[in-house]
Amino acid sequence: MESIIEVEFKLHQRRMRNNTFALMGAVLVLLAVVVGAIAVGSIPIPIPDIFKMILAKMFSIHAEASYPASLQTILFDIRLPRIIMAGLVGAALAVSGAAYQGMFRNPLADPYLTGISQGAALGAVAGFLMPLGIPAALIPILAFAGALLCVIAVYSIARTGKTLPMTTVILGGVAIGAFLASITSYLIITSGERVHGIIFWLLGNFSLADWWSVAIMTPYILIGVIAILVFARPLNIMQMDEEQAQQLGINVERVKLIVLAAATIATAAAVCFCGAIGFVGIIIPHAVRLVFGPDYRLLLPMSLFTGAGFLILADTAARTTLAPTEIPVGIITALIGAPFFLYILRQKKKAIF
Repeated sequence: MESIIEVEFKLHQRRMRNNTFALMGAVLVLLAVVVGAIAVGSIPIPIPDIFKMILAKMFSIHAEASYPASLQTILFDIRLPRIIMAGLVGAALAVSGAAYQGMFRNPLADPYLTGISQGAALGAVAGFLMPLGIPAALIPILAFAGALLCVIAVYSIARTGKTLPMTTVILGGVAIGAFLASITSYLIITSGERVHGIIFWLLGNFSLADWWSVAIMTPYILIGVIAILVFARPLNIMQMDEEQAQQLGINVERVKLIVLAAATIATAAAVCFCGAIGFVGIIIPHAVRLVFGPDYRLLLPMSLFTGAGFLILADTAARTTLAPTEIPVGIITALIGAPFFLYILRQKKKAIF
């Protein structure tokens, strides 16, 4: 007769093995999505040529190529940085959304809850309206600064002594976000002929992605995402109650502060180059939770890979559906995310009533 400890140990081993297989499967699916996204476009690239070009680039092979040189330019200068940026942004928004839902214990929370999108939008619009001759690289810098300043303002308002009430954070984010959105709307109305570029940025797109922007955003997203992943276990415990979490040795206020800061940095870096892309931070954590359960030790990494793959697919649809015209990727994610959001809202309503 097996003891309870032996049974629990076997169950733990089985769970760890299943989690490992799930993560390996997610990685393989993501790689397949990346290859498919590279291949698809107004100028298709054969999949064998993709691998040939990448291997030749990695190992500096200069043998006679069986593909035109123009395909190399399309692959390395246009599609690959764009796909990598879409993957990074999708991963950052999905992981941050899962972290926010855990901290606020609210299934409708998303990474923009603290006014990040409104702060970034105001900074970006201010950059668009600066005199001509201002470098375009200043726009994402201003967007990043606007997002961080907005969250700092929300944090300063919500902070009560040594505690950070989540309800106050939400209310502060809504109030400051609405205030900044009103200023942004006024600037858009008075922007004249620059309104098209502003609206296209606000709806979210990756058309300006390049290796420079990927290199700038990657460290911030990695720092934020890794910091959130480290706190997977405390987020699990905090799903019960803050008092119970403290009794189990979790410094709740410290966890909330670090996770909030990490999610803010990752989200701000994600939106500063491509605009506020909605619904990724809501639908991806919920979809993963429905399939793999609420354990944050699996939920966070699965959200990372799923969010990256989802946004790569959405961006591929955005640039190919009406090619050569490009649809803002925020429209694609909203078309998919809004019905899912309503489904979650309905399920929450059933749970209450």
